Amino acid sequence: MLSRLAGVLVPAVGRLTVTTDSDARFAPGSVIAANHSSLADPAVILAALRRLGVEPVVLAAAGLWRIPPLGLALAREGHIPVHRHDARAGDALDGAAEALARGRLVLIYGEGGIPDRKDAGEAAPEAFRSGLARLVHRTGAPVIPLGQAGSRRIVSGSRLKQLAGLGTAPLRRPGLHVHIGSPVMLTGDLPNRTAHARAAVTDAWREAAERLGEPVVLAA
Repeated sequence: MLSRLAGVLVPAVGRLTVTTDSDARFAPGSVIAANHSSLADPAVILAALRRLGVEPVVLAAAGLWRIPPLGLALAREGHIPVHRHDARAGDALDGAAEALARGRLVLIYGEGGIPDRKDAGEAAPEAFRSGLARLVHRTGAPVIPLGQAGSRRIVSGSRLKQLAGLGTAPLRRPGLHVHIGSPVMLTGDLPNRTAHARAAVTDAWREAAERLGEPVVLAA
């Protein structure tokens, strides 16, 4: 349901385009690692993946499960709540590993949250947390890097600015682009795996931003 809903809503608020590397593929039991830049990008990513015939299991903030209609849909469809700063935080990786073992594709945000920025511009993914690398180390799953750009043109900044951006987006119809990179296998110790994942997602994000003609700001 979430992927279908995103497929309907996203074209109403922006102009979505999708590209892939020539050898990009979605093997069963793969992890899709994406950059996270705004509250709008989950819908953008799901809409883009649906165009490619992919409906992943999503790791998302546990607070979403407390929203009655949305929470019921998330639970019914097998998505995985992430309880940050909680004793249950490790449960998300258990759920993701089980989904991968069943051959599902699992979508995870390496950064673990949205950057605290006021502008609507593009910037490279911030530092990745270790969860992605730990999941891959545990399961041996390949990582499919996904870069998205343009979602901050829908919502970004203060709450008031986000509401204004969402309300005017159907008139402005900002460009949105998602790029899927070639699968990578993460090797080495935990820091090296984490750095490798971030570099691959950054490359995919750069491709997406350049497709929109957005100036890119590379993080340290």
